[in-house]
Amino acid sequence: MTDHPILVVGGTGKTGGRVAARLRDRGDTVRVGSRSGERRFDWNDRSTWEHALEGTRAVYVVPFDGAVLTRPFVERAEAAGVERLVLLSGRGVDVPGYADPDAPAGATHIDGESAVRASALSWTILRPGWFAQNFSEGFFRDAVLSGELRLPAGDGAASFVDADDIADVAVAALTGDGHAGRTYELSGPRALTIAEAAAEISAATGRPLRYVPLSPDAFVTELTTQGWPESEAKEYADVMAPIRLGLDAHLSDGVRQALGRAPRDFTAFARTAATSGAWG
Repeated sequence: MTDHPILVVGGTGKTGGRVAARLRDRGDTVRVGSRSGERRFDWNDRSTWEHALEGTRAVYVVPFDGAVLTRPFVERAEAAGVERLVLLSGRGVDVPGYADPDAPAGATHIDGESAVRASALSWTILRPGWFAQNFSEGFFRDAVLSGELRLPAGDGAASFVDADDIADVAVAALTGDGHAGRTYELSGPRALTIAEAAAEISAATGRPLRYVPLSPDAFVTELTTQGWPESEAKEYADVMAPIRLGLDAHLSDGVRQALGRAPRDFTAFARTAATSGAWG
């Protein structure tokens, strides 16, 4: 496959950027699929898909949350001669009660997995839990910088997975053998409450960070007061529900299955993020 570029859809994001970098480090030819990529790729403009897929034999797909576009993309990939596809999905896709199946993000993953499994491609599905990098690159970062995490997570815990582990598994599946038809459930090696995660980050940065648990209603009210549309505020609260309900605390062995090693610990993530300047 090294004679053909590997397309990384979402190649500027948390996992896609790491996948692209690792592939380049291996000496693979990488094609980043993004609206600003060398070959423009836009989920909302299907006329860009074919040009991005041209000549590729392997694809890493970060789906477009809230839209059911993975299926037509998979069909287009098959028609373009792609042989191998690695799909980033999410934890809880097949767990009743984990999330609202009618929620936009849930529909994206449910239909996307179905499309991949029904295809003739050599496929691998990755189901990570909460990213540790949500604290350093994602939607918790501003709260970390403020010194206060105000979230409707109760006393629930999550087995935060390092995005570097996700990328390592993706690269293994894109370039190695033994991963076809596998679904890897990915987590960190232990579960932490938000308060415990805050303490880890505080220890790594030397700055105070506290967790303030809110009820879902209070959380939505705070966000709408800050100018959030009510629908988006409620969706954010719903996303936090699995942690609050204890559905994200379990550990998964997908990293070890795929790579033969333990996943990275949250402490190591926090120290690396702190020394790299992620929190200033």
